[in-house]
Amino acid sequence: MEGSGAKRARAKKRAVSIKSEKDVAKMRRAGRIVAFTLEWLGKAALPGVKTIELDRMGAEAIRSFGAEPTFYKLYGYPAHICISVNEEVVHGIPGERALKEGDIVSFDVGATAEGMIADAATTVGVGEISAEARRLLRVTQEALAAGLAQARSGNRVSDISAAVQRHVEAHGFSVVRQLVGHGVGYEAHEPPQVPNFVDDGPEGTVVLRPGMTLAVEPMVNQGGYEVVQDADGWTYRTEDGSLSAHFEHTMVITEEGCEVLTCRGAGEQSRG
Repeated sequence: MEGSGAKRARAKKRAVSIKSEKDVAKMRRAGRIVAFTLEWLGKAALPGVKTIELDRMGAEAIRSFGAEPTFYKLYGYPAHICISVNEEVVHGIPGERALKEGDIVSFDVGATAEGMIADAATTVGVGEISAEARRLLRVTQEALAAGLAQARSGNRVSDISAAVQRHVEAHGFSVVRQLVGHGVGYEAHEPPQVPNFVDDGPEGTVVLRPGMTLAVEPMVNQGGYEVVQDADGWTYRTEDGSLSAHFEHTMVITEEGCEVLTCRGAGEQSRG
């Protein structure tokens, strides 16, 4: 929900938090709700459906489990779900736009359950999409998996960043620089920052420890990595108009590797 600059300013004021087993259990519940909502939205993303209708469906799904949509009014965001279409990267505001055959649409969902937050995103095709769009989605999802494989105790944030960047660029795509992943749990955005590229910032030096909860979220462009923000103050889109895909999971560092919390079968271990 924030650019990397704003997130870094917030992060300076707080230390990285270690979640208790009770905290993680609550995040696991929130994560399952997020996973269900994303699955439901993906099935509902059909030609002719308006993004405002999908926002309503997403909010109803989250609340049906007794949770709340995290993003609603967060920093003033006016909707419940971030819905971004084609060249829109993230933070798209749902409205009267109707999806068309061949579009790709990204859903970014947060749920708050018992005071704890989980956050995830996925990009899906609307009907039949182009072979290149399918490749973009596949590579972005693979990049997320590559990052999660490096999310283990003793590694550094930069190990996650390097794995994502290496996989994306090896396939001729680019990772967005202006927006990054983040810690999550007690708040929607916590330290440390988790860039999808290796830079010289202090975030990369953070050592991963059991109990740390992170949202790893590759944002991958078909063309250049540059993005611009719309006049609405929220929507980011690719500067060159190329397609963009977004996949994200919330996970917790464990003694064995990491556990992905935003999946229907949360509790399974991912070992690097």
